[in-house]
Amino acid sequence: MNIAYWIVAGLLALFYLYAGAMKVIRGRDQLRPMMAWVDRIPLPAVRALGTVEILGATGLILPPLTGIALWLALAAAIGFVLLQIGAIAVHLTGEDRRITLNLGLIATTAVIVWLATTWL
Repeated sequence: MNIAYWIVAGLLALFYLYAGAMKVIRGRDQLRPMMAWVDRIPLPAVRALGTVEILGATGLILPPLTGIALWLALAAAIGFVLLQIGAIAVHLTGEDRRITLNLGLIATTAVIVWLATTWL
């Protein structure tokens, strides 16, 4: 279970670090080709989402790595499930109806939620 957690959490953390950094650093014009929804959301909200993704990725890795506040890994994983449910809602209410990646992230994060319970 330990190895499985690190593999899945590491990959998920890398994904969210990359996606979050892009939302924080790049402008609306640079994000638009990858994220069609970016025009419907205020830029400060996009930046806030990016910050949440970066903090969540950190929450998946640091608590188990340091052994401090292990429940934060579970909280970060549950937060990502909620984030992706919101992302699906945004996609379905707009013109962009591509939710396959979001569903895959929910499934992957559900595995992390299950594996993170081994830390508690």
